[in-house]
Amino acid sequence: MMPTLEENVSLRPYNTFGLDVQARYFARFASADELRQLLQLPEVQAAERLILGGGSNLLLTQDFDGVVLRNEIRGLEILSEDGDDHTALVRAGAGESWHGLVEYSLDQGLSGIENLSLIPGTVGAAPLQNIGAYGAELRDTFDHLEAVAMATGAGRVFTAPECGFGYRESVFKHKLKGQFVVTAVVLRLHRQARPSGYAPNVRYGAIAETLAEMGVAGEPTPHEVSRAVVHIRRSKLPDPAEIGNAGSFFKNPELSQAAFDRLKAQYPNLPGYPVPGGVKVPAGWLIEQAGWKGLRRGPGTGTHGVHDRQALVLVNHGGATGQELRALAEDIIAAVRQQFAVELHPEVNIL
Repeated sequence: MMPTLEENVSLRPYNTFGLDVQARYFARFASADELRQLLQLPEVQAAERLILGGGSNLLLTQDFDGVVLRNEIRGLEILSEDGDDHTALVRAGAGESWHGLVEYSLDQGLSGIENLSLIPGTVGAAPLQNIGAYGAELRDTFDHLEAVAMATGAGRVFTAPECGFGYRESVFKHKLKGQFVVTAVVLRLHRQARPSGYAPNVRYGAIAETLAEMGVAGEPTPHEVSRAVVHIRRSKLPDPAEIGNAGSFFKNPELSQAAFDRLKAQYPNLPGYPVPGGVKVPAGWLIEQAGWKGLRRGPGTGTHGVHDRQALVLVNHGGATGQELRALAEDIIAAVRQQFAVELHPEVNIL
């Protein structure tokens, strides 16, 4: 059945900031074939197109005078098992929730993405920015993805090298931006029940401390690591169902060792984490030290601001516009630049 193309649709239910902007056209697709049908419509071919998943990494600053296509492709399955290296290939439809894939994998006795538990959004959005948290990134387990070319409707498979993964980066944010729609992602995960040599990563953030508080002694299971990560994220990050937000708004800046050492001399409590070519500094720390944590702007008690428990998160308390949130982000960037001579960059896509 041909998917329906609707006109003048509010995107408020489809973005986690809860911003009420309008789309000129809107349609959903639940398969690659439905997507191809939509791409053949004259209205779709003639207009700018926006592919929408969970809307959790998006700041909409104005109405969209084009076509919004919502990816609702489902499906979770184990494609194959490799007995030699004790791994399995897991395929997920791009419209599945990312955390749903994590839970499915753990239930199947597979591990490797437990540190990425409770990251909001859909599977299809994960490779676009190489999602990561607590010492893990998508590329650590990524095998390949399936996509459809917007211009021709042709299918294509992208391997990890072809995706050009970097820190919250991929080729789909630059050279191939807007050219392909991800329809499925395939990961190579570890079979927990076998002696594969895989051990959960608990070295980052408060995972080890949280596991100890949970009474977990010795090497934790992937399930236990996942529960610890979920607990940490829920304690620090606001639920978009309760307060509009898009999670971490800024990337953590990476400094040269020399630049970090200079800043560390001025601010002895500055945290830093070694990365290839330098040191990664928590953007949240910089924003908090610059005095922005918990700030509110707007009439009354404030319509928008910076979350009071995590300075990386901008929030819509209700009634804010995308332009106001963008202005807040720009002011934070300017303040951090002035105080620390460090440039912050948004992790969220701003349209």
